[in-house]
Amino acid sequence: MRVTTKAIVLSSLKYGDSSMIVKAFTESDGLKTYLLKGVLGSRKGKLKVAYFQPLMQLEMVATHRNKGSMERLQEVKSTYPYQTLQTNVTKNAVAFFLSEMLVNSIQEEERNQGLFRYMEAAFQWLDTHDQIANFHLYFLLEITKYFGFYPETATGRSAYFDLQDGQYIPQPGVNPMLTGIELDHFADLLGINFDAIHTIRIGKEERQALLQKIVLYFELHLHGFRKPRSLAVLNEVFN
Repeated sequence: MRVTTKAIVLSSLKYGDSSMIVKAFTESDGLKTYLLKGVLGSRKGKLKVAYFQPLMQLEMVATHRNKGSMERLQEVKSTYPYQTLQTNVTKNAVAFFLSEMLVNSIQEEERNQGLFRYMEAAFQWLDTHDQIANFHLYFLLEITKYFGFYPETATGRSAYFDLQDGQYIPQPGVNPMLTGIELDHFADLLGINFDAIHTIRIGKEERQALLQKIVLYFELHLHGFRKPRSLAVLNEVFN
């Protein structure tokens, strides 16, 4: 079936001498994998390599057979040319890290317009703002709403947060948990919006420790999730 859809690039990988395999989250059909034959060896084709950098926002004309195999792309154009995301070193590191987190988190080929619109708006916000030190922490916590394991806060705040069960508990248990200053920062990030993330003051070592716990939270709740290799690079950039 021929479709025209918005899409956000999650990853691209060289395949053979001149081809690429691209994973993208589409507005029409969720996660899709495309085989771009000969794209690395052609300068005149419609599919330029520059379109397939992490988190690029595109409009694509594609053929979707929806059989679990790689799909085909016919045309691509940018819907939101980034101004700073790919040139700012810190933002670029955040983009690579989040793209890897998303590749490891989104597994099913199914339409999810709410998730797509959240990602689209979030990355445009990242592109247009400067105070972004807490962006990746907040982004990851918010996106758990779409994955089905957003932290349970209805019972009220306690001294510990159980990462396995996703809720506050009054006493320490056997599961991995948050407490102390990590829990304070974690709780501060819940229920705010992107424009308020700069108001939360987190030291670099505390930010790294909290990020490790958030990544663990994903590991505990998503089957087959792998810790991103770019995590060490991101920590180095923020240092």
